[in-house]
Amino acid sequence: MESLPVDAFEPALFRALRRLQQAGEVHAKRLSRYGGLPPMQLLILQVLAAEPKLTASTLSRRVSLSAATLSGMLDRLEEQGLLGRERDPADRRRQWLSLSDTGLQLLQQAPPLLPPTFRLAFAALPEWQQHALTAALLQAAELCGEADS
Repeated sequence: MESLPVDAFEPALFRALRRLQQAGEVHAKRLSRYGGLPPMQLLILQVLAAEPKLTASTLSRRVSLSAATLSGMLDRLEEQGLLGRERDPADRRRQWLSLSDTGLQLLQQAPPLLPPTFRLAFAALPEWQQHALTAALLQAAELCGEADS
């Protein structure tokens, strides 16, 4: 089966990506205003809450950030007392990252990463559509290539 040329889809895809970008930017501003942290920093805390001990390299893959970008964010989160770093006694080059009690408290009070209207609409979808939409968005992100926010 032959595919249609990309040109046939380009305007609709661009508009959809742009709408997603705009919605993400608006919600990111709301999160920073009400939660006190940018969305990527909240995501880092969420990942650390789910996986209590991670190295920075593993965390960078989990949150799709380069090591350099993540390093600055980790410094800020540590300065705020939201996470801790501990040297591995067996390998002094390795540091383990963990969520602090303060970080856990902040995370429990923080607003969700996704906008409320999206969460409600998504929750109303049948499970198969939730999976299909998630898979399509992940595939679209993959098509965009490597990203570093």
